[in-house]
Amino acid sequence: MTAEDPHTVHAQLNYIAPMSERPQFHANDQSLDRLALDRRTVPIRDGRAARDPPSLAREGLQLFECPTQVAEFRDSAEVARLYRAEIRDIILALTGADAVVVTGPPILRFGERSHEAGTRDNSRAARLVHIDVSEKAAADFAKMAAPADGRPIRRTAQHNIWRTFSPPPQDVPLAVCDARTVGPSELVPADANFDRDGSIVRSFEALLLRYSAAHRWLYFSDMRRDEVIVFKRHDTDLQQPHQVAHSAFSDARVPAESVPRASVEMRTVAYWYA
Repeated sequence: MTAEDPHTVHAQLNYIAPMSERPQFHANDQSLDRLALDRRTVPIRDGRAARDPPSLAREGLQLFECPTQVAEFRDSAEVARLYRAEIRDIILALTGADAVVVTGPPILRFGERSHEAGTRDNSRAARLVHIDVSEKAAADFAKMAAPADGRPIRRTAQHNIWRTFSPPPQDVPLAVCDARTVGPSELVPADANFDRDGSIVRSFEALLLRYSAAHRWLYFSDMRRDEVIVFKRHDTDLQQPHQVAHSAFSDARVPAESVPRASVEMRTVAYWYA
């Protein structure tokens, strides 16, 4: 945090450095990663303090009030019964799409101080600066999730819906990068590997980022469980923000005795018919 701007925190993010081999990272056993990290301390501004708040239509990310009926996100049956429909309805309302499909189960993540970090599949805070899917992976996911009615599709948009269910302040918030400030030359294809017991059970192409001083990082302080950050994973409409880089970071201002961050994220694909 600076004297000039009390709404900005300076924190370390893990970019990717030049490598002679293709980068790989793993959901669970990070000792299997093949990464050369370029650690940079960057300014991350509180989006709540912005005179003109960030939006899905401009930066590709936005904070929304979003109450939920889910009482316990660790209860997979309750989440399946309530949350998938809530998320689908949120994205339908935000986008005006003809159909929205929620893909995969919810992903619960925990800050490193939590005893729950690493106890579930893919449950650690994601510390790499990354974009969830490459062009190829986005096209594959959209095709796999497409509604079964076979109607021709003119546009798809994929979103990540991120919510904390630990009380504020968050010791490990989510940093999101203004999509307008990321250039194609900074994107590095990488294998996102989902491993269990040392074996790769699923893999797809994600994107890591090289550092650029032009990147404009944002976060939202003191998030409540009735708020969500919605951000773009991919959009086939190139007039819209295309994809949003993101990463967990440590907020050194948060007291050590605070409750460790716990969060849940869902991914969706929105479809517009021709």
